[in-house]
Amino acid sequence: KQVLASVGQSRLMNIYDDLFSVHNLTVAQALLTRADLNDRSGYLNARNTLLALMELGVITIVNENDVVAVDEIRDAKFGDNDNLSAMVANLVDADLLLILTDLEGLFSADPRIVKDAKLIPLVEKITPEIERLAGGTLSTAATGGMVTKIEAAKLATASGVRVVIASGMEMAIIERIVGGETPGTHFLPQSEPDARQRWLLSGLAARGRIIIDDGAAKAVRRCSSLLPAGVKGVDGVFKRGDIVRLVSHEGVQLGYGIANYDAAEVDIIKGEHSERIIEKLGHSYGDEVVH
Repeated sequence: KQVLASVGQSRLMNIYDDLFSVHNLTVAQALLTRADLNDRSGYLNARNTLLALMELGVITIVNENDVVAVDEIRDAKFGDNDNLSAMVANLVDADLLLILTDLEGLFSADPRIVKDAKLIPLVEKITPEIERLAGGTLSTAATGGMVTKIEAAKLATASGVRVVIASGMEMAIIERIVGGETPGTHFLPQSEPDARQRWLLSGLAARGRIIIDDGAAKAVRRCSSLLPAGVKGVDGVFKRGDIVRLVSHEGVQLGYGIANYDAAEVDIIKGEHSERIIEKLGHSYGDEVVH
């Protein structure tokens, strides 16, 4: 890993070829940016390419395209390989996302600091308490640490993918996990969304946020429509038909949806009963802000 990190992409494929040719395996490299997946057609094109490579028996190494994804371009970068891996797991409907690190998994505290920290073998649901356990990274060279691994696990499990965080230092760790052993920390999938829902859950194309009250939050969790009466505020700019984030008034993200009105219109009708939409706007696209 240290050798690969110290070389440029021009040398990367030669190293991969050397590693995999011993086992008579074919390898390819795919370079992605967030912009490639932002729209539905780009998402599907990337998906079809990766699935076609899999059908051909090609092992694809996915990297972020740092040549075009620069920090100055807002939302252009994945930023870390953990979130990139979760996006790819979402993209190809993976059964398992295995994240290898220098720790045995998620602990009750940082084991490099707290000697009696306990490994957490199973996480049924990623709660705020689990997120707090991730803490920060101690490595000055890392871009994420355990925090981004938990973020990646949250996205992947919401997309119906089982996730394991384990130590990459252990012998035959991949074979052991695929074979049914349970080292590391296992995160259970939370749902089995269809392909379109997976794209929505990725959040790649989200344009803004709608802040909702407690009653609307309960309705959204039951997959009921969001009515203007439950809207408390709007953050960002979006148009009718754009994907938006649905957020509680405490700032907790609840999900994603397709806006039935643009941001300015939602701001006008927030808190109102649906029958007053025409009175407020002079037109109506339906009773729901998000179906």
